[in-house]
Amino acid sequence: MAIDLDESIIYVGSKPPMSYVLAVVTEFNREEKDEVIIKARGKAISTAVDAAEIVRSRFIPHAKVKRITIGTEKLPRMDDRASNVSVIEICLTRTAKKK
Repeated sequence: MAIDLDESIIYVGSKPPMSYVLAVVTEFNREEKDEVIIKARGKAISTAVDAAEIVRSRFIPHAKVKRITIGTEKLPRMDDRASNVSVIEICLTRTAKKK
């Protein structure tokens, strides 16, 4: 798991969703960030969606999905060719807490 500290980006890989949930919640609490981006490629896309939904439903219920961006990236392979891989970027934003 990698966290880009400048832009609050969580890169999702092969760990369980709760690892990324913890990273997102920690990032929201660090310096009171209002926006965190979850990025994933290929098979990790479902883990990214799971993490975003767990954050919204269990840990930060006032968090909303600001935008979802999908696309394709070309990744170099060992045989000097490129593979197309699907990518997703989920931008979560935190609204004011309701009292």
